[in-house]
Amino acid sequence: MKPSRREVFGLTALAAYGLPRIGAAPVAGDESAGFKLGVASYSLRKLSRADAIKALNALNVQYVNIKDFHLALTSSPQEIAAARKEFEDAGIKIIGVGNITFRKDDDAQMKRNFEYAKQLGAPVIVMAPAHELLPKIEALVKEYNIKAAIHNHGPEDKGFYPSPYDVLKDVKGMDERMGLCMDIGHSSRAGADIVQAAKDAGKRLHDMHVKDLKNPKEKDSQVPVGDGVLPIVALFKQLQRQGYHGGVMLEYEIDADNPVPGMQKSFAYMRGVLAGLKG
Repeated sequence: MKPSRREVFGLTALAAYGLPRIGAAPVAGDESAGFKLGVASYSLRKLSRADAIKALNALNVQYVNIKDFHLALTSSPQEIAAARKEFEDAGIKIIGVGNITFRKDDDAQMKRNFEYAKQLGAPVIVMAPAHELLPKIEALVKEYNIKAAIHNHGPEDKGFYPSPYDVLKDVKGMDERMGLCMDIGHSSRAGADIVQAAKDAGKRLHDMHVKDLKNPKEKDSQVPVGDGVLPIVALFKQLQRQGYHGGVMLEYEIDADNPVPGMQKSFAYMRGVLAGLKG
């Protein structure tokens, strides 16, 4: 299951992202376990949209969750359509947007966020809502048929959603499209067993942000996926077992000025795990 030398070092010539493999075919095994391996574009937050697309192509990634760094929430319909076309022309499908904050009781703003996702063709909004706004969000979920994936943010997120179980508690009894984006690093730091949490979320698991930690309790110990201690193999097995079909999105929060080498290493490892499961 070890990545090849070529997989790990194949992108070292990406000086300033100037040598991408534009239009390169996505790696064939990225959906082999049933779920979709992709990138949360927060990983590329210091890059322009054009350079982020080049980086995604260089990584042979087919799926992205767009953060507003790469398309402002206040964009016009024409700007949204143009951005969507840029991703689609590069062979990249938008399968989610966010993380978007839903903390203000503003009906027009909340509806605008759903319109943004709809125009991008995104089936999921990853969000950080206020508890009291969940009924209004549920109504918009029903109106737009777009899933709400509430992102847990670890022990620092006091009063909101530190753990995946805080999300599951709040959406219990609501429409099944009201669910969870489980950030596995934050979940681990909040004391959750991430494999069990994925199982317990079941049909309410709508998205996942993947990273790895050297110390399962320390935020600043993030490393490329496969270099840490989080149980990635067991997690992927569980997602396959439960028939999860959503996104498993790399959220690479370190090395912001030069994220591609660490992201490449992460994908080499994750694709190795998928190949092992398939084999």
